[in-house]
Amino acid sequence: MPRFKDQAICIRHIDWSETSQVVVLLTQEHGKLRGLAKGSKRTSPSSVQRFSGGIELLTMGQVVAVTKRTAELATLTEWDLQEDHHYLRRDLTAQRLAMYAADLANAILADEDAHPGAFAAVSEFLAGLADGADRGAALLRFQWALLEDCGFRPELGRDVRRDGPLGKARAYTFDPVAGGLTVENGVADWRVRAKTVALLRRVLEGEDISGADADSVGRANRLLCVYARAILDKELPTMGVVLNGG
Repeated sequence: MPRFKDQAICIRHIDWSETSQVVVLLTQEHGKLRGLAKGSKRTSPSSVQRFSGGIELLTMGQVVAVTKRTAELATLTEWDLQEDHHYLRRDLTAQRLAMYAADLANAILADEDAHPGAFAAVSEFLAGLADGADRGAALLRFQWALLEDCGFRPELGRDVRRDGPLGKARAYTFDPVAGGLTVENGVADWRVRAKTVALLRRVLEGEDISGADADSVGRANRLLCVYARAILDKELPTMGVVLNGG
């Protein structure tokens, strides 16, 4: 039974009993982990010492877990709370965006498939939500980083239908099946402004997009959100915060 210690973010949890929890953790080195934390909600000194008083949604900590091939759930033996992201409890919009990030990571990542890039993307986004003035840019960076780390980076430089240079245009269309831009029009395509494409290319190049035009940031966020919806073939309940602008 392998035992390991890792950094983790709680992206989902439910009460298993009055004293225990079933949680889904996004770990840095071991991917998405489903585990049972027996006694995590007890208030005895020994339980509080092992689980920092419980594992709360969207918090970050260090977890100690034991996995077994014949068991669906890992056994969590310790949780050391390191960051509670307290500002999420005071700001409803920030909380909703954080829930979207958790839901998207949970839906798009396979269990126990290591994705350090995805962990970093979620971690940086949760920290970035503390700055109310830069949340749109933080969301855009997060969505791009998660899609890229999972192998779904949108193609912005070549026409995905003609398999050639994209060229310049006042507007493009995005093919969700091919995963990129084209100048052709199809039934399932999404129209994308050249200004939005230019912003996404800045994200691709790792440029600082703080202070970018808010309308372009909003359009780019909605594009990546509907692209994720097409990849998953379903709409997550929390996608409304992005698609409806808040």
